[in-house]
Amino acid sequence: MNVIWHDLECGAYAEDLPLWRELAAEHGDPVLDVGAGTGRVALDLGRRGHRVTALDRDAALMAELRRRAGGLQVQTVIADAREFDLQQRFALCLVPMQTIQLLGGAAGRARFLRRARAHLLAGGLLAVALAEELETYDDELGGLGALPDMCERDGVFYCSRPTAIRADRAGFVLERRRETVTNDGHRSVQDDLVRLDRLTPLELEREALAAGLRPAGRTTVPQTRDYAASAVVMLGA
Repeated sequence: MNVIWHDLECGAYAEDLPLWRELAAEHGDPVLDVGAGTGRVALDLGRRGHRVTALDRDAALMAELRRRAGGLQVQTVIADAREFDLQQRFALCLVPMQTIQLLGGAAGRARFLRRARAHLLAGGLLAVALAEELETYDDELGGLGALPDMCERDGVFYCSRPTAIRADRAGFVLERRRETVTNDGHRSVQDDLVRLDRLTPLELEREALAAGLRPAGRTTVPQTRDYAASAVVMLGA
């Protein structure tokens, strides 16, 4: 079930792919994709001939990525981004889709940044996408959220509808309502919450300096109808 929801809610996002392709072409292989999910980025780079290691802590997502990879030069690793030790160094490490804001605040980010630094080749690059601000809304209060994501698999209809984005001092809470309906009419509904830590590019650059990484530029992935804009922070080894 995790695979279906992940594909439905994240798999269609493509606005950042040109940037990851450009960075991979510039910095070369091997590439480490952190928070790889079912392979949205890793498989895209693999199809372009890159050697990619995809890292995620969700075993079900990694199993599906391995199945989809086929003969591509894409390896999978089940590990926490704050604790991995791959005995390998990379020319490029990518952290797409606000994964950096899921690590439990500054302490979790510090652990990841030290791990990333230890896995980069001399002159290697760490590129991290983050959402500095999100537009808040609440469907129950008359706010207008994004359109629902829907699909049908093996006779089951899946619908994931964003219902709110709430802000507090620590960050943002993204709320969705997940609904399934089977062929025989059985309906189930479950609410899903994702918390993103509040983080600015400058804060990340300062934290990276403490981990032995240097600021190496910034860029932006534009907003789309369904996804917020991302700031992408470049950090050099």
